[in-house]
Amino acid sequence: MRLFPLIAAVCVGFALYLYIFQRDAVDAYLAENETGETSAGTDTADAAEVPGSGLVKVVVRRSEARQIDTAVILRGQTEAAREVDVKSETSARVISEPLRKGARVEEGEALCRLDEGNRGTALAQSKAQLDEARARVPEAQARVEQARAQLDEARINQNASARLSEGGFASTTRVAGADAAVASALASVESARAGLQAAQSGIQSAQAAVASAETEIDRLVIRAPFSGLLEKDTAELGSLLQPGALCSTIIQLDPIKLVAFVPETEVSRIRVGAQAAARLVTGAGSAGTAPLTGQVTFLSRSADEQTRTFLVEIEVPNADLAIRDGQTAEILISADGARAHLLPQSALTLNDEGVLGLRTIDADALVEFHPVEIMRDTPEGVWLTGLDDTADVIVLGQEYVIAGVTVAPTWQELSQ
Repeated sequence: MRLFPLIAAVCVGFALYLYIFQRDAVDAYLAENETGETSAGTDTADAAEVPGSGLVKVVVRRSEARQIDTAVILRGQTEAAREVDVKSETSARVISEPLRKGARVEEGEALCRLDEGNRGTALAQSKAQLDEARARVPEAQARVEQARAQLDEARINQNASARLSEGGFASTTRVAGADAAVASALASVESARAGLQAAQSGIQSAQAAVASAETEIDRLVIRAPFSGLLEKDTAELGSLLQPGALCSTIIQLDPIKLVAFVPETEVSRIRVGAQAAARLVTGAGSAGTAPLTGQVTFLSRSADEQTRTFLVEIEVPNADLAIRDGQTAEILISADGARAHLLPQSALTLNDEGVLGLRTIDADALVEFHPVEIMRDTPEGVWLTGLDDTADVIVLGQEYVIAGVTVAPTWQELSQ
């Protein structure tokens, strides 16, 4: 019988016994041996780590608040200052060549010319009637003067007859005849006056007819109400326009409007007359291009019932007509300035209540939490309000500490 297999079997059985039934004791023994071997070197290293061993190390930056201009940022679109559908006011056939859309027209320029028809004849007839009515006036005035003279004569005869009758030199019949002559003269005066008024009314009626005929002729030339661009072709040659039929559509793009809707939380920061700038999706207004700036010309006093937002309009010069109607724009409206800190976005954290803020330290390296508000996001960091003018902000390690604990700060240079 071989001795080595027997010894190996006994060793294996003892090892299994220790591993299964005495495992905790073996682990404790091994741990004590390892601690004893390394304690001499590690005790000295740990004690030299930092004064006050056990404090959490954090990176702190000293931040100084700066005055910055704030802006209300909106998303809107461009809109023509004016847009009008120019329509016909009379019925006639177009006799002018059409102007094509995109053409620039000046105020008062003819867009559509219509056939005169018999309107010239009607005007000439109205003028003739006016001349005839005016000729009747002198005759009517002469009749009035004649009637007044006859009335004066009748009154003189009436006075003479009355005095002779009082002295017994005239009969009662003569006095009655004189009274009748006065009454007849009065009636003649009233009739002459009525004739004069009729003649003057005839003049006014004829003048109205002339004015109507001239207006009708003026309507034959449809003119541009303001300078702008044609958005549609004018009516085609030979087409028949009825009252209300479209001749063309004209828009004014200089100046152009920027329109947007302001949330009710921001509307109190905007004032009529405030400066504004815009950037279009085409790149116009961005860095390296001509700025798109203007002023707020209108701010609605009534909110939209559906969105609870307020309409704002900004007028922007557009002399070269480079800005088109209906383009999407990012609008920045200047508001009152504020003092804010520029810090990395990674420094932001939440407290136990879920409030967004920053963790800072005081002169004793004691951690404090300050709620903040984000004013603006930039490539260099975020502008924040809610801190003192000078603050020592934890920019690294803020997630591992809470307010009220003392930390071991490492100061970060601004260049970092």
